[in-house]
Amino acid sequence: MRVRRTVVWLVMAGVMLLAVGSACVQAQTASGKAPQAIIETKFGSMEIRFFPDKAPKHVENFIKLAKSGFYDKTIFHRVIPGFMIQGGDPNTKNEKDKAQYGMGGPGHRVKAEFNDRPHVRGTVSMARTSDPDSAGSQFFIVVKDTPHLNGQYTVFGEVVKGMEVADKIVSQPQDRGNMPLERIEMTVKIVE
Repeated sequence: MRVRRTVVWLVMAGVMLLAVGSACVQAQTASGKAPQAIIETKFGSMEIRFFPDKAPKHVENFIKLAKSGFYDKTIFHRVIPGFMIQGGDPNTKNEKDKAQYGMGGPGHRVKAEFNDRPHVRGTVSMARTSDPDSAGSQFFIVVKDTPHLNGQYTVFGEVVKGMEVADKIVSQPQDRGNMPLERIEMTVKIVE
């Protein structure tokens, strides 16, 4: 009986390792390099490295949205000094309806993939509502270590170049709702 249980556990562990490995392979290009995102803003660009081994569905979702042009002309609509910058809401493309900023998404949800990656400076994580499985397109970049978020939001990448751009964005004058007074649009490209 014990041998049978051990075999079952080993088979299950093997299947899980294959699934994670498959996600990592899918996230790689023909050149053998993993794709990265470049977020361009008026203050410069940020280069994002993904963690497909930790959050495969979130990485896949972000890449798919970016390749479709979904993020282009959206803005960083929420900036909190000493904490983070947030963007990726398609509602921010409409400059006349600011009351809807922060409420939009792609029309689908991504199930939470909480992992052991900490929310340290440069972390890229998915925004969500109080429902852990409500992530869609909005993401945030942490500008200061925020350990209270660990295990509560899905970390799916990190800024590997251009954190000074995030620092510039988070320091912009803002209204009482933490929205920058000037539009800070982004264009997101995937480099393969």
